[in-house]
Amino acid sequence: MKYVYSFKEGNKDMREILGGKGANLAEMTSLGLPVPQGFTVSTEACNDYYKNNLTISDEVTSQIFEKLSELEEITGKKFGDRENPLLVSVRSGARASMPGMMDTILNLGMNSVVCESLANKTNNRRFALDSYRRLIQMYSDVVMGLPKGSFEGLFDEYKKEVGVELDTELSPSNLEEIIRRYKNEYLRLVGEEFPEDPRKQLIEAVKAVFRSWNTDRAKTYRKLNDIPEEWGTAVNVQSMVYGNTGDNSGTGVCFTRNPATGEKKLFGEFLINAQGEDVVAGIRTPESIDKLKDIMPECYEEFERICDTLEKHYKDMQDMEFTIEDRKLYMLQTRNGKRTAKAGIKIAVDQVREGLITRNEALLRIEPKDLDQLLHPVFDENDLKSKKVVATGLAASPGAACGRLYFSKEDVVKAHDDGVEDIILVREETSPEDIEGMNIARGILTVRGGMTSHAAVVARGMGTTCVSGCSSLVVDSSNKVIRTENGETLREGEYISLDGSTGNVYFEKVKLLDPEISGDFETFMQWADDVRSLEIRVNADTPRDAKVARKFGAQGIGLCRTEHMFFDEERIFNFRRMIIAPTLEKREEALSKILPYQREDFEGLFTEMDNLPVIIRFLDPPLHEFLPKKESEMRDLADSLGVEYNFIKEKVNSLKEFNPMMGHRGCRLDVTYPEIARMQTRAVLEAAINVKKKGITPIPEIMVPLIGDVKEFLFVKAIIDVEAEELFKEKGESVEYKVGTMIEIPRACVESDRIASVAEFFSYGTNDLTQLTYGFSRDDASKFLKDYYDKKIFDTDPFQSIDVNGVGKLMSISSIMARKVRPDISLGICGEHGGEKKSIEFCNKLGLNYVSCSPYRVPIARLAAAQAAIKARKN
Repeated sequence: MKYVYSFKEGNKDMREILGGKGANLAEMTSLGLPVPQGFTVSTEACNDYYKNNLTISDEVTSQIFEKLSELEEITGKKFGDRENPLLVSVRSGARASMPGMMDTILNLGMNSVVCESLANKTNNRRFALDSYRRLIQMYSDVVMGLPKGSFEGLFDEYKKEVGVELDTELSPSNLEEIIRRYKNEYLRLVGEEFPEDPRKQLIEAVKAVFRSWNTDRAKTYRKLNDIPEEWGTAVNVQSMVYGNTGDNSGTGVCFTRNPATGEKKLFGEFLINAQGEDVVAGIRTPESIDKLKDIMPECYEEFERICDTLEKHYKDMQDMEFTIEDRKLYMLQTRNGKRTAKAGIKIAVDQVREGLITRNEALLRIEPKDLDQLLHPVFDENDLKSKKVVATGLAASPGAACGRLYFSKEDVVKAHDDGVEDIILVREETSPEDIEGMNIARGILTVRGGMTSHAAVVARGMGTTCVSGCSSLVVDSSNKVIRTENGETLREGEYISLDGSTGNVYFEKVKLLDPEISGDFETFMQWADDVRSLEIRVNADTPRDAKVARKFGAQGIGLCRTEHMFFDEERIFNFRRMIIAPTLEKREEALSKILPYQREDFEGLFTEMDNLPVIIRFLDPPLHEFLPKKESEMRDLADSLGVEYNFIKEKVNSLKEFNPMMGHRGCRLDVTYPEIARMQTRAVLEAAINVKKKGITPIPEIMVPLIGDVKEFLFVKAIIDVEAEELFKEKGESVEYKVGTMIEIPRACVESDRIASVAEFFSYGTNDLTQLTYGFSRDDASKFLKDYYDKKIFDTDPFQSIDVNGVGKLMSISSIMARKVRPDISLGICGEHGGEKKSIEFCNKLGLNYVSCSPYRVPIARLAAAQAAIKARKN
């Protein structure tokens, strides 16, 4: 079996075998671009490594050295040779881009003898020693897993000792001393000398890159981005070119368009006399790519031409790495660049207008969940006028964030677990180990690093606000405080605000405003609406939620949870009076006080959703959530109802259930207390009549929850219809309404033909349907589901993405049965699955009429529905 491929043997369509980086290096080679040659150890070799208990087989090893021999012939150099040594880099390259998540090692093949030879051959002793120093540091960290801080600490300590600030200021003799100290530290930590055998270095480096596929940070990134574990990573072995030979050399990272805004202009940075890791690690603050035009104009012009070639070839914005060695340009990588959602939409719309891609290609290019970045607040300009900018860094990832300040991944995770929602992570510079904290944080602030540093790239990919390179701030992580140049301080847990669009930092709260859909975003979403067939409705319990959702393009309310309207202090008191009332009269009295609240809320919903359907689910509370818990609350209830305190206490205890999620809730409440259904019917239909008089067109749809038997539905529907008829007679006016049900019990799925004969619509309550199908409590499942992921029983959380093989099969059975007896029945879902891409694709395939999701997920669902429609037509 073939495991190793030279760059000349591959192309961009071989991503599954060569990984993204290897496939693109091969493609650039075929285009005749200046690519240092090398070879790729395939993803199949990685999977073989894991199958063989973390061992590289003899066959893979043999193929690696066979390709190394070919590379020696191409370059005219020899690996480990004293006279004309070949050095290589070893880099990861998964099928999907995972920036910063896996490992890289440069200058492999260097040892004491090769270092001397390279120094003599290049007549540049400092360069050779600096390359050797870097190899020891990277190899110790990546291959041996030694503490990174040990070597960084030695390096920083020595720079202070000799009185230099930048590594470029170190002399050859300084570097010799650092190498000596590094080797002593390696010997102390490992118990053996640093390896001098280049072949051992190479094989150990390949193993290390394979191992990096399964680091905690890589696993976290894969989970966040739905990257399958079985893909594995490829390893790219490439002949070294050097950006650290002096002032005629350099290295950089560049995008063909601005990854934060989408502007059609080269966006990148470079460092003179540096190697590639220096740029992304944020160790020195780099120069803008524009300045390369002044320093090396011929290299800049060639680079511009290559950028244009690559973008037109790949038909997408490219993210490239390059090195200049003695004024000769080399391309080390290209890939479709990570970008903010705002930039992604602008680039997609612009490229359609430029004739580079079609509308459907543009729609498929944006990940629906990335739209979330555009649907959250920005700073209120009026409030901003009174705020003081304490520092300004680089505007690395746009948006606004305000939250409490924390200094480490561990502190962020702990604060989040303790209930702190709005968190800002502040670091000198981030590293891949910070990924878990970065994912939780609303915003990220770093003191060091540029626009292509780890913090900036990862934050843009996540849609998290980021200000990087804010060098005027001093971060004291040990004492958990940051200071400005003027001596102002901010401590852990205090509020800080970041503007990722300007780079401004504020040591105080700044008011946030909701976003608007307009411009390119509006154009893009209109394209999505033109191709999708699924309607997108919203789960909304308040007029405010309904207003936000309609602005985001919701086509009605798919779920109004009426029990959520009672958490206000005055409302919950009367709700408790209704639950605990000892007689029908007392219960009806309590309900009479609840009715005006409900009617007012429904009027607001109908007004916001003028001429759009509004599905109102009757009460479905697990009663324990509403019962009084404090003695003072029970005594207040006793006084209000004119009963003894002990009666209330005993009643509360009697209503407690062992399994409330499967207890006295949903339609079961209406069977026990029909007066609840009567009150809610009256509130819904009175509200509809009232707004109709004001010129609003209400479309009320009443949903009966938790049906398991058609007789339950008929019992509640009869109450609704009788009450409606009485109300219409009283008012002398009527409105059309529908009565349907929520299908969330497996029995209802297999009884769907009988239920559909009397119900006018079904809404699949996928949250409850999932927990009742699996027998999981959704509130407790998180305690053990992690073990299911770790042991590969589950790939995904069934409460996040519909379980197609189980829950999905029940939905399919139900929909087929329902449409046989009522072909025009409206079918939808209203669990949070309604805003998740894979679930929406399944609903589209099933032929549902709509999905319903939370307000801020409406645009996400609109795009996911469009993508589902495009894919369905392709198939």
